[in-house]
Amino acid sequence: MFPFPSASPSRSVFATGRALLPLSVLPLCLLTASAFALSLSDLSNKDAAGGVKAALETGATLAVAKLGVENGFLNNDRVRIPLPKILEQARPLLKLTGKGQQLDDLVIQMNHAAEAAVPMAKPLLLDAVKSMSITDAKNILTGGDTSVTDFFREKTSSRLAVQFLPIVKKVTDRSSLSTRYNSTMAMAPKMGLVTREQATVEGYVTQRTLDGLYTMIGEEEKAIRADPIGTGSKLLGKVFGALK
Repeated sequence: MFPFPSASPSRSVFATGRALLPLSVLPLCLLTASAFALSLSDLSNKDAAGGVKAALETGATLAVAKLGVENGFLNNDRVRIPLPKILEQARPLLKLTGKGQQLDDLVIQMNHAAEAAVPMAKPLLLDAVKSMSITDAKNILTGGDTSVTDFFREKTSSRLAVQFLPIVKKVTDRSSLSTRYNSTMAMAPKMGLVTREQATVEGYVTQRTLDGLYTMIGEEEKAIRADPIGTGSKLLGKVFGALK
């Protein structure tokens, strides 16, 4: 259970700061306190875990559904994948050499690569939900607006990166500019010029795909916390409504 303090005064007056309330007023005070207490302490471990698991499943499913479709990344400003920073900085020069269209095409292909990879995340995300402990559930329930996102990132990011990479590479390799970028950047991490993830287009896109996925899961989580009743789930309404 989620403990919540209660009071049991035995005197005819009830102290509140400097004021003393007569016993006749006390029932109303206790009723108000009791109503608030029930919103928290009525949650059993089973309710808490069930509600959090439902929230995780809902958030993950909706995020994957929104991103894993045509232009799911490209048409979403929150997750749209831009060119790697070095290419973006070189854009003016590359446009002068007639490669402006190749840059635009690469952006499109990177975002299509991300949308192609995301559907593979759903089974792993749902497996993470199934393995969630009671402690995980309580931490998520009281951990703030991004606790679900943080949970998924910790439990799934490394495995998803391995799964996403070959799918992303298959798409980005269609761009000759991507191939040239990878060849040029081969030594860059050793020289400290870029991170290992940005040394290849597929590595860069894989990381941005993960970031986009967790961003959208976070958006769904915030929506559930803001309006748990609106989800249509009685359990979500009960559990997350208790935090209002």
